[in-house]
Amino acid sequence: MHALAVDGVSFSYDGHTPILLNVSLTAGRGELVSIVGPNGSGKTTLLRVIDRILLPSSGTVSIGDVPLARLSRVEIARRMAFVSQNGSIQFPFSVREIVLMGRAPHGRGKAFESAGDRAIAEEMMQLTDIAHLAEKPVTALSGGERQRVFIARALAQQPEILLLDEPNAHLDIAHQIDTFNIIKRLKARTGLTVLSVSHDLNLASAFSDRIVMLTCGSVVAAGPPADVLTAERIREVFRTDVVVDRHPDGFSPRVTLRPESVTGELKKGRAS
Repeated sequence: MHALAVDGVSFSYDGHTPILLNVSLTAGRGELVSIVGPNGSGKTTLLRVIDRILLPSSGTVSIGDVPLARLSRVEIARRMAFVSQNGSIQFPFSVREIVLMGRAPHGRGKAFESAGDRAIAEEMMQLTDIAHLAEKPVTALSGGERQRVFIARALAQQPEILLLDEPNAHLDIAHQIDTFNIIKRLKARTGLTVLSVSHDLNLASAFSDRIVMLTCGSVVAAGPPADVLTAERIREVFRTDVVVDRHPDGFSPRVTLRPESVTGELKKGRAS
């Protein structure tokens, strides 16, 4: 049984133009699956359908063997957490208050957080390197600091499944690596299943167990990074020439851009 299964999902915003078309994928317990593809390929929409923010026009999403349609919003939040790429907070809550909000699905009607909730929040702030910001209002933080707060809040939910939409957005290089190393440790320790949308093919290559590549709302390839990230496929899907070789670590494929490699068709689209 898979931790998460997406089976034949289609979706459109206007009822006519498909954004997702018959998408199927699975993720096992303790697996990190990266979703890659060009702009407009449906990556973020897919995460929103998986989290049931959007309802598919056809197909099903299941946690284990339970379709999400049978679960309440609170039950879904207890089992799955979602970090958006454009998260924002309008009120000056402290970082600690924001992270503690991740415990809300487990509150079962309690008005205040328990000592256990507070301990979990503290642990996640330590993990994401924001403990020193605990009393600071989130509205006073940089974009990268806020992103780490939202990741900490999601981890505080202690979900079975973590959905990340461009988790490295706004993060500097060190915190990009730190974030994925944290996720790697949690996967090993708790069996956390992770779906991560990424534009960084090398980061996806280095940390993913499998990669799913989308284009025009459909899956064009899925499998281990070395099988999916080939120069031919990247040229076909992203319309740009790259060199794909082996990273010096000897394990993951490495994608290197060629200067002036964008195809004439894409250049024409950018100029228009």
